[in-house]
Amino acid sequence: MDIVRLAELRETPLSVDEVLSAVADPAAGGVALFVGTVREQDHGRPVARLGYSAHPSAAAELRRVAEKVAAGHGAIAVAAVHRVGDLAVGDLAVVVAVSCPHRAEAFDACRALIDDLKLTVPIWKHQQYASGDSEWVNSA
Repeated sequence: MDIVRLAELRETPLSVDEVLSAVADPAAGGVALFVGTVREQDHGRPVARLGYSAHPSAAAELRRVAEKVAAGHGAIAVAAVHRVGDLAVGDLAVVVAVSCPHRAEAFDACRALIDDLKLTVPIWKHQQYASGDSEWVNSA
């Protein structure tokens, strides 16, 4: 079975259960999960909503990041999904999970996965504030 079991961009709501199921494995002693949500404030400014846009290469880059993290951390399984399109406060924006033989490896791999995803996958956030102002952020 492929180590990267799920690596997708989606316009539909994300499922934590789906991501956890994707990394389930009897060889795993540790599973680490990160869920990123749309928060109601950013730098003290009320957020009304936001939208994510992705470059056409983003899905391939997400898979590349997941493969790199899996290889570098001895992962048994890796899964990552990221929303694109319009999201409301409270919506899930990104869900990643990693299973490894031990918990320390799982924590390290999960952190590397979300950090590398945010750093390298070409996904941009257009944040709309309650005041009517907005800004683009190169962030996942």
